[in-house]
Parts: sequence; structure tokens; C-alpha cells
Amino acid sequence: MTGEPKRTVLIVGASIAGPALAYWLHRSGFAVTVVEKAGAPRAGGYPIDVRGTAIEVVRRMGILPRLRAAHVDMRLCTFLDADGSEVTSLAPHAVAGSVEGQDLEVRRGDLTASLHGLVRDDVEFLFGNSVATLDQTRQGVDVTFRDGRQRTFDLVVGADGMHSQTRRSLFGPEEQFHRHLGYGIAIFTMPNTRGLSHEFLVWNTPGRAAGLYAVGDSPELHAFLHFHQPEPPTRALRDPAAQRELIASVYAGAGWEVPGIIEAMRDAEDLFFDTAGQIRMPHWSSDRVALVGDAAYAPSFLTGQGSSLALVGAYMLAHALATHDDHTAAYAACERALRPFVAANQSLVDNGGAALFPITAQALEQRNAALRALAALPAAPVRPAHSALALPEMP
Repeated sequence: MTGEPKRTVLIVGASIAGPALAYWLHRSGFAVTVVEKAGAPRAGGYPIDVRGTAIEVVRRMGILPRLRAAHVDMRLCTFLDADGSEVTSLAPHAVAGSVEGQDLEVRRGDLTASLHGLVRDDVEFLFGNSVATLDQTRQGVDVTFRDGRQRTFDLVVGADGMHSQTRRSLFGPEEQFHRHLGYGIAIFTMPNTRGLSHEFLVWNTPGRAAGLYAVGDSPELHAFLHFHQPEPPTRALRDPAAQRELIASVYAGAGWEVPGIIEAMRDAEDLFFDTAGQIRMPHWSSDRVALVGDAAYAPSFLTGQGSSLALVGAYMLAHALATHDDHTAAYAACERALRPFVAANQSLVDNGGAALFPITAQALEQRNAALRALAALPAAPVRPAHSALALPEMP
């Protein structure tokens, strides 16, 4: 039997949205190539959430049991004041707005490994490479890779994160679409010298937070430094040394164990630094090239919805392409169906998503009072801090 040639798709990025999209497109009969600048799937990483509608996506992919087995199972979240004394302790789901027994928290590497395992034998991966140029024609997209190879694809999808080079090359500088939310964040690992287990300690003063996150009984902790930053620190975003200088200056004079955390940050080889921000675009596609996940609509880590939006967005884009022969119609259909869901999740910050990190003494007192009240009512139902979307059936 001979049929029509498979439509070819290049996906840029192999983190979460990219492999998820690759899975669904391959199932729908597309010939898929994924290019990733890293040399291999990225292991490790800090814990991330899979919530709400995204749970149904991973169930349909068949990886829900594996992710449930990898669930971090955080049991206690303790808030501390300036001198390290306890403000209150409560269940993590009450703080995060997750649904206990349904929503998941897993190491990023566990999710990416699960996604890659689904498609590694069916999809072409080009690790250690990236896109140098894209040239759209009536027949397709001519792609020149960093290693000099040239190929033509019917479609290209940028799944290359919040600082997407695909978006920059087609739509212009990130500054046009980036909404700074007024915070900076640093994440790294450090030795678990306190013997913490299944718990999260959060120290706060106005405009500054420091956290120690113990995943199970690991000998390492994920350290978090989260601070008010009214303007994006442009120089620090490009310079690791400047990042360390900025963070050290912000936390100068801090109490509790913060000085030791800062010292560990100076020596950390896995320091991740960025600002809290969102990507808001009027359109997520340009002719044959589309964006998905953080590249198109990053909600910021303050919402806890980045990974879930990536999974749901990949599913919806694949569904649209599978049900429309014309890519322009497919991209438009995906936007119509997905944009209200994206907007609702991005607005979580507007509705108090940053309330855990107050920047004034009065707001900090109000937050602490609210947390104590929440801890006093352990049986009270927690309203999920995310919205839902009815997923169509994949053809």
C-alpha cells in the first residue's frame, strides 16, 4: 500500500513540551525530528508539578503509573521568620493549591526521562545541535543547523523554553513579549547537613525568601533563593559571576542559615538563575512555524503551572494538526481552544500567586496570619490553584 507522504515536523527543544508533542504527532502519522542543543536528555533538576488537566494527558500517554511512582511525596512545609523561629507548619498541598492524591510533584528529570522513553525509538533526535536559520517558503521551511546540515520540513515548532531562540528569530526580541513579575530566583543543590526528609523549610523577610527542599531522604537539598527585583537584572542574566554578586548583596545581613546557603551558592556547579516572568503573545504562529509551551505562553514558576501548560499545550497542538490538513487552520484552531486556558493560568499570579513572597512587612504579617489560620483548619478543603480544560479525543 502506498499513501500520501508523511508530513514532516521539526521540533526545537527536548525538555517537556517537545517530546510530548513528538509523541502525539508520531501517533497521528507525522514524521518527527527533534533537535536539542544539549548532548542528551537532561537528568536531575528541581521538582516540578503535574496538575489538573495535565494528569489526564499523561494518563493518555500511559506514563501516569511511572510518574505516580516517582511522586516526591512532600509531607511538611514549615515557614520561618527572620530569626529562624517557626511561624507555622502545614501540608504542602494546602500551600500550593494542588489536589492531594491526584496532582503530582516529580523531579524534572523523571518527567523528561519518561517522555523521552516514549518516543526515542520512533522519533529522530538530533542532540548536541540547534537551528541556525529558518527560511519559510511555499513548499516548507528550509532549516540550516548549527553543524551546517540543511534540511526542509513541512512544519517547525519551537518548544525551546521561555528564552526561545525560535521565537526571537521569527517574532523579534523577547522584550516585546516578556512580562516581568518583579522577582528573581536562584536554585541549586547543596549538602543535606540537617538531615531533612520529605519537607520544605521557607525563611522569609520582606522581599526575600530562602528555602531548603528535601526530596525524600536525599543527601542533597534543593536550595531556593527568591527575592524582590523590580527591574530585570539584565547584566546578571548573562553573567554567572554577576548573578552570584547580585544574590550575595541582596541577602547581606540575613539571619537563620542564609549565610551558609549563600556560601553554598558560591560553590554550586548547578546554579540556575532567572527572573519570574511570563510570555504573552498576540499569536503563537507565523505561517509554517508555531510555538508551544513556555516559548509561547510561559506562566512563570509562581503559578506552578509551567509543566502542566506544556503538556496540555502539546496535546492540543497535536490534536489540531491531526484534525486539519491545512497548518494555518490547525494553528488557529489550537489558539481558539487553548488561549482561555492559558489566560486563566497566567492570571493566577494576578490573583495572588505571589502572595507567598510578600515584599512589605505588613503583607508578610498578613501572609503569616493566613498561613496560621490555614494550619488550624486541616480538614478544610483546598481550592485547586489551577483551571481545567476538557481535552478532545485524539483521532
